[in-house]
Amino acid sequence: MSPDVLVLTGPPSLPPLLARGALLSPLKRPGPDAEFPRTRLVLPGLRVDLARLAAYERVCGFPTGEDALPVTYPHVLGFPAAMRLMSGRDFPLPLLGLVHTSLSITRRRALTATGEYELAVHVEGLAPHRRGTQATVVTEMRTGDEVVWESRSTYLARHRTRHGADGPAGQEPVGQRPAGEGPLAEGPAGQERKPLPAVADWRLGGDIGRRYGAASGDRNPIHLHPLTARLFGFPRAIAHGMWTAARCLAAHGTPDQAVVRVEFRAPVPLPGTVTYAAEGGRFELRDGNDRLHLTGEVHPA
Repeated sequence: MSPDVLVLTGPPSLPPLLARGALLSPLKRPGPDAEFPRTRLVLPGLRVDLARLAAYERVCGFPTGEDALPVTYPHVLGFPAAMRLMSGRDFPLPLLGLVHTSLSITRRRALTATGEYELAVHVEGLAPHRRGTQATVVTEMRTGDEVVWESRSTYLARHRTRHGADGPAGQEPVGQRPAGEGPLAEGPAGQERKPLPAVADWRLGGDIGRRYGAASGDRNPIHLHPLTARLFGFPRAIAHGMWTAARCLAAHGTPDQAVVRVEFRAPVPLPGTVTYAAEGGRFELRDGNDRLHLTGEVHPA
């Protein structure tokens, strides 16, 4: 059976969705066999606010003034619709503690900033994870009947499984925080490999979360101030996961036709210093002890 289609008249407002999701979180019973919303949300006739786009480009390090959308910007445009699905009563994973573990993007051609688009968002499904249950949310951007950009985001809700709550020994625990990215966490453990060559050290100010929140609309309290971050178990504010991904991709560069894969590994405390490293199509962000915050790959489509 095909999913229901709900046509939106405008982007949903994020603050009420975050509040609703937080209130409903204690009522959720996550599991890979749970029912999940089949609704496909569609937002037609979308045009980009050029002032907000310029602010996003500045805070993430993309070139400004060009008639082009950064490769990560459609995620920002589609995130309110994704949050509408994930904050709903019929979404089985609790929003509090949900973590963004990975992101994949396929861009089929360059996207203009002045174009008109149609966005569509749906939950593709649930899957078991060694630390709980994982949901995949798909966002598509179309011009006419052509899908020109597509992303898949995986979000993990930690809960006890038959393998235990913390997974196999030797793996670092997944960070927990409200979804809003939203959520940044340590992603699935990958193969151990030699650190990539360092390219630059980035000193991150304590205001990065506030600046990115103003540009993206994602004002999750754990990114804004140390005090609000402590309410959710973080000693300091942490950077948005999607800011770290965008900042790395701005430094790396992306072909017009590209496939991007990012795995979020550990939160980035603010303020702080991180090392951006890259070689060929791979890049990573790590701290002074070579602990990975993020890994990624870019390939021509």
